[in-house]
Amino acid sequence: MGHMSARPTPPPAAPFTPLDFQLVLLRRMADHNPGLVERARHELGVSVARMREANRRWQAMTRGRGGARGARSRYRSVLGAPGSTARRTIGDLECEALLWPLPLWPDLRFEVLLAPGGGVWNVGAPPTLFEPWGRLVRAPGMPGPELRALADLAPWSCTVDEVARAFAPARSLEGTAPTRWRLAFDAPEAGGADGPRRRCVAEFTWGLLQRVEFPGGGPPLTPRP
Repeated sequence: MGHMSARPTPPPAAPFTPLDFQLVLLRRMADHNPGLVERARHELGVSVARMREANRRWQAMTRGRGGARGARSRYRSVLGAPGSTARRTIGDLECEALLWPLPLWPDLRFEVLLAPGGGVWNVGAPPTLFEPWGRLVRAPGMPGPELRALADLAPWSCTVDEVARAFAPARSLEGTAPTRWRLAFDAPEAGGADGPRRRCVAEFTWGLLQRVEFPGGGPPLTPRP
């Protein structure tokens, strides 16, 4: 009786790189801003197929075991050592922030908060603890945009904490999917703070503004050309 030939061993999977991680962020943002995502994808020089594959692999990684502690190891394995760290105080709790630069958003950093026990937290606005997702924040020392009215709220122009500070008091709402946040607030349509105010709900993905809707009616704000 002849011997059955052994099946060839499949090649090892390519490393999951910081470029792949940026594609994961873009994939979720494409639901609201496909045009911005398409331009970013071309800037990175990657195909739609690679973006889909990066998202598929990331989803498989996040479904693995380890919980909040596993999330910390996952971010470090993908992004390497953080570019900087900082201390954050959330209410009565103190935690460490790990910050990574991402070439696609040079003025921002990807932030992951570590609880005292080493697990990953995330912070909504006003401060509410979630896990185990990180988010985009303004880079230390980098000035943020001036947010005075609805006209200033262009997609990808600002972060969730910047909008919450500019239009306080803002109320945190449940997001429509993981890695998404929503804020309800009142803002003037144009001009300074003394102008007529309108009730708004802003939606963020990975901490970055995607769109603003109006519960009382009216089309959402769209990207500037």
